Amino acid sequence: MTYEEWFVQQGNLHANVMKKLTDKSVDEVIEYFKFENMVKNEPDFCPLYKDNKKCHDMEDLNCYLCACPNFRFKMEGFEKTPDGKTLFSVCNIKSRDGSQYIGADYIHQNCSGCIVPHRAKYIKKNFNRNWFEIMKDVRPKES
Repeated sequence: MTYEEWFVQQGNLHANVMKKLTDKSVDEVIEYFKFENMVKNEPDFCPLYKDNKKCHDMEDLNCYLCACPNFRFKMEGFEKTPDGKTLFSVCNIKSRDGSQYIGADYIHQNCSGCIVPHRAKYIKKNFNRNWFEIMKDVRPKES
């Protein structure tokens, strides 16, 4: 699955959950997206839920921002490195907890060590009921 396919799929899954929560306050929506609630109430939201597995090893994991608004991807790549690798994704805030997956001809951002978007405080600060609006800078604008 490409970044683009995953991005659209996740945004649509998020929108479907949000349809159930139209009468909820911001705090109630954020509470609903707690990992433990999502595993029970929305088992198809994430493939890890079937094994009750977290994507990040942290207490109070919140799945509202399953993806991070600071992630950037470009399907054709941002640039070629001098050694011929294509840089496909980066962290816009250069989180110290992020890293890179480096393969023979590619480089991808590795967010597994970063928990920035999974805290309720961060979600509340950046909250929008429309996931695509929060994530609007993740992929480049079409020209």
